Amino acid sequence: MKMQFLVSKSLLATATCPISYYLVRQELERQPVFWLLLMSSWDQITRRVFWSLMHQMIDVVRNKIKMFAQKKVTLPPGRHKVVILDEADSMTTGAQQALRRTMEIYSNTTRFALACNTSSKIIEPIQSRCAIVRFSRLTDQEILGRLMVVIQAEKVPYVPEGLEAIIFTADGDMRQALNNLQATYSGFRFVNQDNVFKVCDQPHPLHVKNVVRNVLEGKFDDACAGLKQLYDLGYSPTDIITTLFRIIKNYDMAEYLKLEFMKETGFAHMRICDGVGSYLQLCGLLAKLSMVRETAKAP
Repeated sequence: MKMQFLVSKSLLATATCPISYYLVRQELERQPVFWLLLMSSWDQITRRVFWSLMHQMIDVVRNKIKMFAQKKVTLPPGRHKVVILDEADSMTTGAQQALRRTMEIYSNTTRFALACNTSSKIIEPIQSRCAIVRFSRLTDQEILGRLMVVIQAEKVPYVPEGLEAIIFTADGDMRQALNNLQATYSGFRFVNQDNVFKVCDQPHPLHVKNVVRNVLEGKFDDACAGLKQLYDLGYSPTDIITTLFRIIKNYDMAEYLKLEFMKETGFAHMRICDGVGSYLQLCGLLAKLSMVRETAKAP
């Protein structure tokens, strides 16, 4: 699940960067209630907060971070001040340009660490000044081990199937796993499979697995009916096809067939990401998978 910057009615939950999150909340709390009521539309509110956010984010980099870098601190030899920016890829280009200059001037006294999900969103001048360290996705066993530490410390009641569901929905993201665990316990006081998928609001893997099974058995109408049921429940095509891809990847089928299924699913996912996210597109994918089942040949 990728973080993105949204400027709409959910403004308080939009910015993932601590700097931008602080600025959005500060901007909204500073505005009187009557000012919001006088605005003719959310577009005007969005535009005002957006530009205010952009300018203030640059000011934070130019002032607060710069002031910290300028501060004289007596440290042992080889020790430096450290600035850590989490979710740095959500910073605007202007803020990154201001940060680049600060990094360049105070490189002798201050070290900068930028954590991001997508390094390509960091401007090239900053990338060239950093040593890029890439971390692999956590394994299921590593996530399970950390979840057990939290569960034992907080005395959370659970069943093993519930932990499997949390690991499935986290998809290698430890932060997401902990959030899902906390949300499930807060909502139901018990961690099992059904409660996890209710909280995470993702298609249940068993339903998606039944769709794949019907395709493999040549029951195209049943597969479409199962897909229609998920679609009518309100799940987005992106969530459905993402879960479908993960089910196919782990499904017990012939290797050549699995490769063809994953290829067609990838093409459909690309079209959905381009904006063609309709039920017709999902049914077209099932038709493609059914044709692949009939025509694919073992090597």
